[in-house]
Amino acid sequence: MKKWHIRRRVLVTLICFSCAILLIVALAFNLTMRGYIRSRVTAQLTTVQESASEERRGGRPEWEGGKPFDEKPDRITGVRGKAIVLDGEGNLLFVMNGDNTVGEELARHYREYGITKNEVVKTGGNSYVVSVVKDPVEAGQLLLVYVDVTSLTALTRQINLVLLIVICAAILLSGLLSRYFARSFAGPVQRLSAFAEEIGGGDLTPREFRFRDVELDALAGSMNRMASELREAKQKQETFFQNVSHELRTPLTSIRGNAEGIVYGVMEPQSAAKVILSESDKLGSMVEDILYLSRMGRAAPESAAEPLDLRDVLSLCVSEQHAEAAERGITFRFEFDEEPVMLLIREQDAQRLYGNLISNAIRYAESEVRLACHAEDGCTVVRVSDDGAGISEEDLPHVFERFYKGKGGKHGIGLAIAQSVAAAYHGTLTVRSDGGAVFESRFPR
Repeated sequence: MKKWHIRRRVLVTLICFSCAILLIVALAFNLTMRGYIRSRVTAQLTTVQESASEERRGGRPEWEGGKPFDEKPDRITGVRGKAIVLDGEGNLLFVMNGDNTVGEELARHYREYGITKNEVVKTGGNSYVVSVVKDPVEAGQLLLVYVDVTSLTALTRQINLVLLIVICAAILLSGLLSRYFARSFAGPVQRLSAFAEEIGGGDLTPREFRFRDVELDALAGSMNRMASELREAKQKQETFFQNVSHELRTPLTSIRGNAEGIVYGVMEPQSAAKVILSESDKLGSMVEDILYLSRMGRAAPESAAEPLDLRDVLSLCVSEQHAEAAERGITFRFEFDEEPVMLLIREQDAQRLYGNLISNAIRYAESEVRLACHAEDGCTVVRVSDDGAGISEEDLPHVFERFYKGKGGKHGIGLAIAQSVAAAYHGTLTVRSDGGAVFESRFPR
């Protein structure tokens, strides 16, 4: 597709539009004017013909002492009708009214070319609408009536000239206006385009723009927000990789140290092997969590979702972590609705979400973890709370950040996964400190 500059496209569009409108107006005017003039002249010819016929039947011709035939002008166009009498061969016999020279010219035209009804004849620099009928008095003679329309034709030409001047002025004005508007529009677009190229080049610093157009100002605001979000995402990504490197380095260092101890015989193999297995399990769990977190950002989990009773999901998560809770002396208290609390979600995602919340609650609880599952206000609500010390004001805004570890935290991925799952299914996951940590998930039913 051929590409055009905005200035040229605006210029061509405005000029074409203006010319089209004015040409349509000019064409409509000419058609209307011609039709109107034709109708008035035809009516005048008919009146002249009737009056001349009456004059021929009952009046006395001028050479016998009669008054010359004088037809009143048309009250709108102002044209007057004239009449002459011709013999059967088209020779001029006498002029009832009008100029003799004109009568002779029209007679000659009739002899040479003939004349149809309401024909336009140009002679002597003037234009006449002519009609020929049989003479009502003498057989074989003809009555020729005509109307001089030279002034009307000149008026039409003058108006067309004025329209042509208006069209030329409109084209010039369109060119000037298009240049102004194109410049006022293309300039901001070029500045925004340069800003977009800077963003693509890695410069994510917001710019200060002030545009008069609301749309351009909104676009500039959106681009600044995008740059800010990209810069924030870049910073989070850098922090993420730094944290990942640090978290992976710790178990790897432990594994390497114990493996070297076995190789050089400075550590008891059985004990070192247990440490290696334990650290390998931590490492594998961490890698699996990271991969799961990255998949949650790309996948469309609703495509494989199925309706699940969240009471069953919570019970399953509790049974999987019951041994760890019993070892810590933690008990569970259930506050479930009697009716099923259904949610359209993949079972794996539901277990990740609530398994991480329950694991976190067990880690910080003193003696009890409370699980509530209800359907309320058109939402599916699950609350997981503990009776521990709660979350400090300093840690509360950061609990869902990746690799953020509060006091006693594991590796800072579990709660980030939980929030990603909630967001993937158009739900929310919030936390508050109320005599312990209270995590609440809400999903529209």
